[in-house]
Amino acid sequence: MEWPTLVGRGCFFISHFDSPFSEINGHKRVLKWRPVTMPQPRVKLVVTGDDFGYCPRRNQGIVDCFLAGGISNVSLLINASWAKEAAELAKRHHIPIGLHANLSEGLPVSPGLKRGSTLLTSDGFFHGKMGFRKALQSGQLSMPEVEQELRAQVRMFGELVGQMPSHMDGHQHVHVLPEVREVFAQVLSDYGISYTRVPVERGLHACPWLSPALRDFYTQVEKDALESIRVFKQHGIRWPDVYLGLTTMGANMTLSKLRRAFSHALADPAAPPSGVNSTNTTEYPMLTAELMVHPGYPSCPLEGGCGEGPDEFSQSEDRQHELTTLKDPSLLAFYTQEKFHLCAFRDF
Repeated sequence: MEWPTLVGRGCFFISHFDSPFSEINGHKRVLKWRPVTMPQPRVKLVVTGDDFGYCPRRNQGIVDCFLAGGISNVSLLINASWAKEAAELAKRHHIPIGLHANLSEGLPVSPGLKRGSTLLTSDGFFHGKMGFRKALQSGQLSMPEVEQELRAQVRMFGELVGQMPSHMDGHQHVHVLPEVREVFAQVLSDYGISYTRVPVERGLHACPWLSPALRDFYTQVEKDALESIRVFKQHGIRWPDVYLGLTTMGANMTLSKLRRAFSHALADPAAPPSGVNSTNTTEYPMLTAELMVHPGYPSCPLEGGCGEGPDEFSQSEDRQHELTTLKDPSLLAFYTQEKFHLCAFRDF
């Protein structure tokens, strides 16, 4: 008679024996069943592919990366040219999907925002990454119009995907900007969206490969993100303990730099904003983390974008470089070695 081996938390197993009895000097004795504890992950890691829907080649690259195990979650750019196709791909391949709210690039979703809106230029497009920030700083933006557009994007997401997003962040980090953050948090709260992104990356100020302009921009993003924590907490919004992705975008995504980023991120679990939403327990200490990535194949000229065509970064080889790196067996082996469990926000 063979006895099965049962493995799992709360289960038991018998090792090195085929039955629950053994013989010693001709006498049978009953063996005791021993509990087995499965190894617990050290980190629950969400690897989020941003800008899903941007163009067909971006969509295909993100799907390929997900199927290869390189990402575990996507953010849909709802006003992008290929958002509907992206939503269908997510449903077909069972890809966990959230909303990448966009207030800075391309055309608005809300039919009520016409030319003359504070969110738009005279050409009817959003102001752009830096233009949006300048308009905000000068007091030119209407927060009711911000709310109108955010709600329209959430509703369109529901129509395309068939459910509310599990998480919602901001394209080009607009969701942590002053004034916008309060409106953003209220919209999430009203729609029952539990998770967002707080882009504060440890080790950011020790990266010599970042240009001065990029470092200055990321430093401001970090400042805005830290000031958003109080607002998000007041509305019951959650986010992972640690965040990565600013220092490893495009050509800067290498195995060594990713390892470095994880080393910085996990070095001091007590540093802000870690611990705010930690799932740590005495028995099984664990952190939650998000790695922001932008995999894909280079966009074709005039195909894709958010109404103005694909940008330079999208048409560059940087997207495919990220895709190749994220699929690298060495990186996947690193996750296993370090006990990182790739998952989605819904798994926290």
